[in-house]
Amino acid sequence: MNAIANILVALVAALHVYFLALEMFFWTRPLGLKTFRNTPEKAADSAVLAANQGLYNGFLAAGLIWGLVQPSAAFAFQIKIFFLICVIVAGLYGAATVSRRILLVQAAPAALALILVWLAYT
Repeated sequence: MNAIANILVALVAALHVYFLALEMFFWTRPLGLKTFRNTPEKAADSAVLAANQGLYNGFLAAGLIWGLVQPSAAFAFQIKIFFLICVIVAGLYGAATVSRRILLVQAAPAALALILVWLAYT
């Protein structure tokens, strides 16, 4: 169970590294425009905000990776739980304010990982 939980945590971390790349480096490029359904003008106007948002997604990924590499199982559990809850809260907020699909893309994988981490460690 622990291995499956860690794979899911790693997947959530990888998603957030992908979000970082999209928001920081590809926001005004074809991939970012298509992904976020933006016009070039709207993307150019919001590029600085998107980069800031991407940086925060990077912090979430870093926290999850920290939890995966932490040698103390008890501390690793706490780190993973904290950052997965942060991802879920961010996903819920994004779903409420931007697009409901954020629930499926961000919050749902983190919620599943949270459940598996909890079951693996308790």
